[in-house]
Amino acid sequence: MTAESEDALTIRTVTERLIKAHPQCDAHLVHSSVQTAYEELRYARVRTYLPVLMERRARDLLLSDQQPEHPI
Repeated sequence: MTAESEDALTIRTVTERLIKAHPQCDAHLVHSSVQTAYEELRYARVRTYLPVLMERRARDLLLSDQQPEHPI
């Protein structure tokens, strides 16, 4: 399996897991958050923890998108 196909599988797996964990979120928003997390981490030298780190980053992005904006 090539690195690109492994990354695509990781993106799909993380996206599916977050959609199940956050059914209230739009699937496109979840995918976009996972894609952003992947882009931020794609050049990591140690790829063992890439799925976990991507999921955490994407979850943070989703939660920040759900926060109502409060004027200061």
